Amino acid sequence: MSQRTASSDGLIVVLGAQGMLGQAFSHVLERENRPFRALSRSEADLEVVSSLREAVHGASVVFNCAAYTNVDAAESEEERATAINGTGVGSLATACLEANVPLVHFSTDYVFDGHVSTPYRVDHPRAPLGAYGRSKARGEELLEQSGAEYLLIRTSWVYAAWGTNFVRTMSHLLHTRDSVRVVQDQRGRPSEACALAGNALRLFEGGARGTFHLTDAGECSWYEFAQAIARVIESRAAISPCTTAEFPRPALRPSYSVLDIFAAEERLGPLASYEAQLQKLGSALRSQMNSAPK
Repeated sequence: MSQRTASSDGLIVVLGAQGMLGQAFSHVLERENRPFRALSRSEADLEVVSSLREAVHGASVVFNCAAYTNVDAAESEEERATAINGTGVGSLATACLEANVPLVHFSTDYVFDGHVSTPYRVDHPRAPLGAYGRSKARGEELLEQSGAEYLLIRTSWVYAAWGTNFVRTMSHLLHTRDSVRVVQDQRGRPSEACALAGNALRLFEGGARGTFHLTDAGECSWYEFAQAIARVIESRAAISPCTTAEFPRPALRPSYSVLDIFAAEERLGPLASYEAQLQKLGSALRSQMNSAPK
């Protein structure tokens, strides 16, 4: 459990401390010398209501970064995914309502089916393709129905210099292989985890409530994202495009899940591009690659 104190601010509680986004919040809050308590699943479990009531006690705001995130495994574990991403979020919202604490919750582009050709507005009807998306959509519904004060942030393609994510996986492959194939017919918006955390905090403290979309600026296919990663880590590996059909996975992915970030940029100003955010991670990624065996 991590905590820093600053007498001028209220206590920020972060759930999912060991996850990629939870760690990002800890980095951001430590850097800003903000008072916070970051709780792991053993301390605040979305499936254990009593732990949630205890977790939100004394908080000025709760940022929920805890989730079931294994998209493919959810196809065979939908009941568990829904218990965490759906029912668990509803329980957390109820606990926040009872404690009169606002809740910031993170959801996903996977609540949409990808059958559009322009960025998804926040009010677009939910139509998830798979179990993971359905579980996250259920959490959104229960949050909206809870009566709690909330900020719901949908994001996509989250990455960091730690954890399991596309950027680190692709960096490793580009470092250890002469060539890789990457899907080119899925399109979205990457989101660097620390930027996401910092901007979410700014949105909340600026008075944003309801639903917002928040990512890096710009859009790309996974293939184009891999090309950008190769440039950052200075890899000479060949990158070839392939189709989703050539790289089958248990769960369907939306072919187009670009989120409309206009409302967030109205409040925050222009958001940095995914290329610019990748560049900031460049030295860390190159160091990881240089220390890894080929």
